[in-house]
Amino acid sequence: MSDPARSEAARVYRHFREIFGDTRPRPGRARSRTREVTGSEPFTPGRDPKPLGDAIDGLTTQLGWAAPMAQHEMLASWADVAGDETAKHSEPIAIENGVLQVRCESTAWATQLRLMRTELVTRILDRYPGAGVETIRFQGPDAPTWKRGPRSVPGRGPRDTYG
Repeated sequence: MSDPARSEAARVYRHFREIFGDTRPRPGRARSRTREVTGSEPFTPGRDPKPLGDAIDGLTTQLGWAAPMAQHEMLASWADVAGDETAKHSEPIAIENGVLQVRCESTAWATQLRLMRTELVTRILDRYPGAGVETIRFQGPDAPTWKRGPRSVPGRGPRDTYG
């Protein structure tokens, strides 16, 4: 007759093998089906918690948001890139086809920033490589133009009456 304590221990041992998945072949039994690893089982690789920043970075990369987020971050931190004094007199407008467009307070500031273009592009590429900025276009202040509009006519226009 078998010992009841031994049979209880054997039953618990078999139960734990079923729960935790023993990879050793069991004598006397053939495996009827193979068990697929779905990645949602406990104690499998990749189940450890990830930091929130890594999870968000992975999500933004997966959804294709990495470049637009880098562009907006660069536009928001223009004062860090260009310097506080320069940022007071200039404002980044948009990034289109790798060209950062910056509106300046005056034509003098636009000229000065054109001279600093290489340095600014280098800073942007160092800090925000995912933004996709290749060059910068500096614009002076918006001024009225006589060349375009629904009622423009060829020729000198109204300037011929000025003097």
